[in-house]
Amino acid sequence: QSCHRPAGQRASQEPGSRGLPEGVEYIPTRKRGKNPMKPVGVAWYSLYARTRLGYLFYLRQVKKARERYPHGHSVPQPYCFPGVKILPIPVLSNNYSYLVIDTGSSQAAVIDPSDPLAVQAAIEEEGVMLKAIFCTHKHWDHSGGNEALCQKHRSCRVYGSALDAIPQLTNPLADREKVSVGCLTFEALATPGHTVGHMVYVLDRGPFGSPPCLFSGDLLFLAGCGRPFEGSPETMLASLDVAMGLGEDTLLWPGHEYALECLTFASLLELDNSALEQKLQWAVQQRQEKRSTCPSTLGEEQTYNPFLRTHRPELQEALGLWQGGGEDPDAFRARVLKEVRRRKDLYQAS
Repeated sequence: QSCHRPAGQRASQEPGSRGLPEGVEYIPTRKRGKNPMKPVGVAWYSLYARTRLGYLFYLRQVKKARERYPHGHSVPQPYCFPGVKILPIPVLSNNYSYLVIDTGSSQAAVIDPSDPLAVQAAIEEEGVMLKAIFCTHKHWDHSGGNEALCQKHRSCRVYGSALDAIPQLTNPLADREKVSVGCLTFEALATPGHTVGHMVYVLDRGPFGSPPCLFSGDLLFLAGCGRPFEGSPETMLASLDVAMGLGEDTLLWPGHEYALECLTFASLLELDNSALEQKLQWAVQQRQEKRSTCPSTLGEEQTYNPFLRTHRPELQEALGLWQGGGEDPDAFRARVLKEVRRRKDLYQAS
């Protein structure tokens, strides 16, 4: 496989009352009515996250995805920097795992190994030694491959938050704790909200002269963010702010291929956002060719991701929200985030 170096990309509107740009066909990322997590109720989430039913559902997801997408749901593009290679692995119906390789030592880490067969195939093809699994959170579509991979790679350690019930966890991490794999250094950042123990991982740019890389799990997607199943809007806002403190050149590697759906929704909120229009047009072309839309950059995300634009007057006005007299700015932003989330959930359920 050839490697691709990061380059800029781009975005407009939606199927329904407002059309996509002329000549552009809407291709949904998920079939309507087929996503069992929308709209998700408290009872269903508790069963999925806390009982064996969730694991059985995950096994069914894996089986169906392997049948439907024998070569993965998207065509991934490896990214190479001096000394490091990042290989997105498309798994299940829209998840991504990531194999991150220290090319000097052939040691590797994997982030969120959903399907152990797909991850193992990538490990064997690259000829590397798996030393670490970094789990962003406990949900089976991010942690379901831990056990099988640990059985095959006996020296592999599993990292994540002790606050989440991560399968096979061997090395609980604290906020800002760092882990080395060969010459790779990953920093764990606590980002609760989606789950109480959700963590993201930042690959240090230092040794490679590359941009920092954020493996965001279900905190942040291209033009979207995860549902706050186990946190308040205030908690999720604080976690998003942690991610945004990493710098505009940071590459965003999300846990799901949701770009087209998220950009289409965002285009309904901000009708005159040119960056959003360009990015949506680009994403439509990528998905027509079944190509991955990751990575983006955090700088890009700030121009079109409504969950990162809670401070922008144009979004606040579009939502019909105004800051109250004496209202704390962050409390108001949390109120804006809550409204964006509410509308996104309604959009998904329609």
